[in-house]
Amino acid sequence: MARTPQDITDAELNVLQVLWDQGTATVRELTEKLYRECTLSLTATVQKLLERLEGKKCVKRDRKTWPHQFSAILKREELIARQLQTTANKLCEGELNPLLTCLVKAKGLSAEDRQSLRGLLDQLDMDTK
Repeated sequence: MARTPQDITDAELNVLQVLWDQGTATVRELTEKLYRECTLSLTATVQKLLERLEGKKCVKRDRKTWPHQFSAILKREELIARQLQTTANKLCEGELNPLLTCLVKAKGLSAEDRQSLRGLLDQLDMDTK
């Protein structure tokens, strides 16, 4: 099955996770963080992943600095929402309720999580009125 242009591979996700955690990073910093070393081959791999992520509009490069700094454009929450919707489309005919119910039952929620969810649901109810 062909990938849509917005699909993120596991390797690309690893790069994004570092950028989400650090804010910005150079190719070398990313390579060292991901692989604990910085060989020419690993640096080329990270550079290629960044080029792909740039093409997908997930990261941006600051060319004003040398070495170039990279930062994430795609927010973690946006990717989570997109991935959950994709899963719901595949497994639940696009409906999120069965997916969310299954996640809650399987993982459980702490008292803090339940309170946060109640607040979110109350806010959604207020926004639709």
